[in-house]
Amino acid sequence: MSAFEQAQKDVNTLSSKPGTADLLDLYKYFKQATAGDVSGSRPGMMNMAGRFKYDAWDGIKGMSKADAEAAYVAKVQALLKADGK
Repeated sequence: MSAFEQAQKDVNTLSSKPGTADLLDLYKYFKQATAGDVSGSRPGMMNMAGRFKYDAWDGIKGMSKADAEAAYVAKVQALLKADGK
């Protein structure tokens, strides 16, 4: 199992849901690692959550799969450490 796959499992062991900024970081790194650069059009004004997610992912356009996986793993490890695990 890769460190990326392990991090995907470990993030589910956190004692509480991470904050919005942390969730956006996890989302953008996961999507970049698994799907590559963002595609499609930006969600409309009525879909604020969708816009935040799109903008976060779009902000790392061009990041390699390996770098995105490493950033995701690092983020999960930081969250686990902050959670006392």
